[in-house]
Amino acid sequence: MKADNELYRQLRTLSCDALWNTEVARFDQASSDDRVKRSAVIRAVSVVFAASGTPAQKSAAIAWLKGLLHDPAEKVRRYAMTALPKLGGDPGAEATLLALLKSPANDRERRSVGQVLEKIGGQATLQTVEAYRGTLPVAEQKIRANVLRTDNPSTLRMDALIEPIDGLRLHLRCRKGLESIVADEVTEHASRGGVFRVIEKGRCLIVVSANASFSLNDIYTLRCFDTVGIVLGSLRKPRENEFIQSLAATITSPRTRHFLTLLTHGSIRYRLEFISMGNCDDTIRNAADRAYALCPEILNDARRAPWAIDVHSMDRGASVELRPKFAANPRLFYRREDIAAASHPPLAACMARLAGRVPNEVVWDPFCGSGLELIETAILGGVKQAFGTDLSPEAISIAQMNFAAAKLKSTQATFACADFRDTRSVPGLTPGAVSLIITNPPMGRRVRVPNLHQIIRDLFVVATQVLMPGGRMVFANPLRVTPSDPSLRLEFREVVDLGGFDCRLEVYRKVGRSTIR
Repeated sequence: MKADNELYRQLRTLSCDALWNTEVARFDQASSDDRVKRSAVIRAVSVVFAASGTPAQKSAAIAWLKGLLHDPAEKVRRYAMTALPKLGGDPGAEATLLALLKSPANDRERRSVGQVLEKIGGQATLQTVEAYRGTLPVAEQKIRANVLRTDNPSTLRMDALIEPIDGLRLHLRCRKGLESIVADEVTEHASRGGVFRVIEKGRCLIVVSANASFSLNDIYTLRCFDTVGIVLGSLRKPRENEFIQSLAATITSPRTRHFLTLLTHGSIRYRLEFISMGNCDDTIRNAADRAYALCPEILNDARRAPWAIDVHSMDRGASVELRPKFAANPRLFYRREDIAAASHPPLAACMARLAGRVPNEVVWDPFCGSGLELIETAILGGVKQAFGTDLSPEAISIAQMNFAAAKLKSTQATFACADFRDTRSVPGLTPGAVSLIITNPPMGRRVRVPNLHQIIRDLFVVATQVLMPGGRMVFANPLRVTPSDPSLRLEFREVVDLGGFDCRLEVYRKVGRSTIR
């Protein structure tokens, strides 16, 4: 195994052409013993071709792997079958694997074949599993999900109306420190005729109810929460087997089936997830299998399921919640591309809410990245002019693209590749011209930032220059650095989790009479 891993590390650095023309050719010409010793070639081909191969190269690799399924060496066959799912599988490969499943060389090969068929098996595998029910090492639920994923794909019914049945609760989850902002948005929504009401506020959690019918679209008019879960039930944590039975009963309850049927076009598929509860793979598998036995129409599916059923640890047990899963978040309709160190979108929305809605706003993001803070601020309304600067030409290009996709016709936008300290290079970004600075500056976590302390100190200095009297600065402060100029007065500070580390979300106001018109 050590030799296999060392050879694999060497081979995976090669290009597709180099692997195919040199290593695969050498492998094919080798003796049976040498092929076994160089089985890492198979693994390398699957990884490299999956990542960078052309369609023609992938097709050739699949054909080669299918041929290796007939190799006399069990190790070569096992490596080939394990490699196939990475390249998408093939009906011919499925037929060969089914034949191997019925006459494997040993139990290990039988288990390996079963594991691969669970990933690439289709209708033929399903028919075989049903015919030999209970005797093959293949999970029927996974194969059925594979088939329905293609034959009856699922989408969310965003406009279906949910009746406010007794006891129905929604859990709006957010990062630590943003709870009050999320709750305030819900309360404001209610004051403008919205149907949602805050029931309870906890750590990273806002519990809400509805006083009238609502849809998923209605929920996603709220922009500050991270995820939403329809509460299906709560469980105590007795002995493991009792917990699994209770969880399976909740997954298949009339309440859960009602929501899944109402809100799903196509096959009903979910992914069972335990949130922040350590390694629960065995419990997830056992609970999903038990749920399938109780209700085969509801399938646990790890791939492209439109729903997650989340199990959150609570003080005295667990909360079971139905969470929509999106290929593309509907609130981020404008995000065409992103950058590596982009903001957490709900944080950008929370920052915009902290800034408030002011008529004829002139807003500047000194580190605009992909433009989220500027766009979220403009979506709230009142923004006349938006400026975005960044040192990265790529970020500026992406921010321009995203801003255009947001279709904010009442807001004029100017993006410039410039150092935030060089405001004179940006037409219109003059002293005293800005009413709002909103920014999530470099944090120095994912991308190293030399002299971050000086950057934050300089940001405060520039803010005092460009802000008009009464203007605000809303930003995520990664350091315990405060302005030296007393004209910037702190109005708000909250410690916020930015995904594994804390920063301080702060609001400063430049003292003096406002000149915003």
